[in-house]
Amino acid sequence: MRKILLLFVVFVSVSISAQRDVTKFLGIPVDGSKTNMVQKLKSKGFVYNSKLDILTGQFNDYNVEITVVTNNNKVSRIAVFDKYEIDESAIKIRFNKLCKQFERNSKYISFDEQIIPDDEDISYKMLVDNKRYEAVFYQKPITFDTLSIQQDIRAILLDKYSEDDLANPTDEIEKESTKIAQDIIFDILAKSPVWFMIKEEYGKYKIHMFYDNEYNKSDGDDL
Repeated sequence: MRKILLLFVVFVSVSISAQRDVTKFLGIPVDGSKTNMVQKLKSKGFVYNSKLDILTGQFNDYNVEITVVTNNNKVSRIAVFDKYEIDESAIKIRFNKLCKQFERNSKYISFDEQIIPDDEDISYKMLVDNKRYEAVFYQKPITFDTLSIQQDIRAILLDKYSEDDLANPTDEIEKESTKIAQDIIFDILAKSPVWFMIKEEYGKYKIHMFYDNEYNKSDGDDL
């Protein structure tokens, strides 16, 4: 089980620590108060419009508008919208370029092929098939509590197997350990998603991008 855990730790390229990481935008944690976040974004060169409650500036070579979203007075999302619309051909190129940029960036990991084929008619797909073009990536945590994960895996296995079984694991136990480790690590990665989508507006298109801190999202406790 330790070898399996080590493989996953190497896979996500993180170090051992008990500290929790959150999503970052331009190196700024998506966390804390909205006021502090706005100030930090202003220090990066963005201009704040208090009437519209948005920031404007350049991000990744594009003119954008940024909205800071909060939940229970904590920042839970940075939403980044293209300021100007472009045509269908250009948005396909832009979407695929973003996918490739994220794929090359060692800070991120993804699990699906998200490139749009060259011959795809996205306007038809969106209008007729209601297809949603989006790509999801996950920021790799800088720190990773491997001891806690190992304890969680062991606790789950002990609900089904004995100490002797775990001391001499069968192939079945090894496979189950792998699946549990995958689920736990994915749950950790899923707390720091960065995703983007194509938004159609009157026959023109924009990219809408979201940096989410799922730790600050509602989990149903208030229901």
